[in-house]
Amino acid sequence: MSDDSAGRHEPVEGFHRERSQPLPPERSPRSGRVTVPSRAARRRRTGLLLMGVFSVLVLFASGTSWALTGWMSGTLNRFDVFGGLSEGDRPESTGGLTFLVIGSDSRDAMSEESQEELSVGHAPGQRSDSMMLVRLNHERDRVTVVGIPRDLWVEVPGQGPDKINAAYGHGGPQLAVRTVESLTDVRIDHYVEVDFQGFVDVVDALGGIEVCLPEPIRDPKAQLDMAAGTHQVGGTEALAFARTRATSRGDLDRIERQQQVLAAMLDKALSTETLSDPAKLTDFVDSALSSVTVDQGLDTRTINDLAYQMRDLSMGSVTFTQVPLADTEYWTPRGDVALLWDEPAARELFAAIAADEPLTDPSQEPGEESGPRPGDIRVQVFNGIGAPGLGAQLDGALASAGFEVAAPAQNWSSTNVSTSQVRHGPGDREEAEYLAGMVPGAETVEDGTLDGELQIVIGFNYTSFEAPRTGTEEASPKGEPSSGEGSTAVSTARENICG
Repeated sequence: MSDDSAGRHEPVEGFHRERSQPLPPERSPRSGRVTVPSRAARRRRTGLLLMGVFSVLVLFASGTSWALTGWMSGTLNRFDVFGGLSEGDRPESTGGLTFLVIGSDSRDAMSEESQEELSVGHAPGQRSDSMMLVRLNHERDRVTVVGIPRDLWVEVPGQGPDKINAAYGHGGPQLAVRTVESLTDVRIDHYVEVDFQGFVDVVDALGGIEVCLPEPIRDPKAQLDMAAGTHQVGGTEALAFARTRATSRGDLDRIERQQQVLAAMLDKALSTETLSDPAKLTDFVDSALSSVTVDQGLDTRTINDLAYQMRDLSMGSVTFTQVPLADTEYWTPRGDVALLWDEPAARELFAAIAADEPLTDPSQEPGEESGPRPGDIRVQVFNGIGAPGLGAQLDGALASAGFEVAAPAQNWSSTNVSTSQVRHGPGDREEAEYLAGMVPGAETVEDGTLDGELQIVIGFNYTSFEAPRTGTEEASPKGEPSSGEGSTAVSTARENICG
């Protein structure tokens, strides 16, 4: 199924945005010594959701001065998203804040050279390439990001049944908001939209990010050819990685990769102090926000308040999931393939979000105590049989499953280890048993020299690494939900980054 196959419509008449006039910090009496970098005159109004979500997180995590957040607000494009919506038809506010983040795949304002360079095609018109809900709880100490597949078959208000990405083409941001609100019964408080080039610029401004693959991807259309394992990518390749659907689960795999890319961007920004250093942040915001469009209500005061409230945002407080599905190959009445959501499970998910309840892994039994999690386990692999490349292969599998790989695999002191071992310190027995369960035939061995780090020693009985089941499970037979019907993976940003 092509990215350009569904929801194609002519631009909505009268659909335009007003450009805010930024007030550079050096012209503000509160600015201090902050200087403003030169800003490229990008006028593209649409694009990829990841930059939108990341821009929201940048605003919340920065905790910067009034002058800098004021300038950040001024760099944004603005559009009256909520003006035409009837208040009586909208869900009630429940105390948290919900952002609808949209990436439209419009190429109309892009040069042919840019379209060719980014491998995004030349399709006319505008559609939403992807959608996410970003929810801040009432206490402002937790963020939940919900991926909404672009091919979800829904009722578009005033238009009838269609894929959800068509709502934007039919009626711009207003109809996209109406559609998502009617579908989820969650009130949308703010709207964010950005473009392809802005995403590329931000990844490059970060110095690239690290992504990892459990299996290779080859997509000639996107000019993407990546082997299994961990890769350092720049903006253009990160865009292709996030957008390709050339895998067995198509759009569902794409949502998971987008979450991984978003987590990697946030991790890179936090680890390099991009968000806490005013000078670095000023330079970074030039790339991050100049292509972003927001609703008129996301003004300087709102941004400043949220930035202060969210100043301690961490990788562990950002949770990802996606809409539960009942059918991944539903044939629509017009003869194309779409996705059907699992309505009971989805209603439960969005009710929890509206009530600011933390999401839990659906594979966990009610009342079950939370055990070890991959993101909390640090491990190093040793090759005890001398098979070339086997240690590196296991490194990649562990990283893809969310474990923290302490260092590249090394050879063990001998090459005749008969039984695979998971070695652990005195206080890490539970974690070792959890990990050993993923290496068939492995035994746990206590090692008093270890503290807080596990070791896997590959033995001759090693056959495979069985990644933990997270609720998404393996790809299901065509047209059928996963074995945990309607369930979806729940993970934190920390768990989404590579080891």
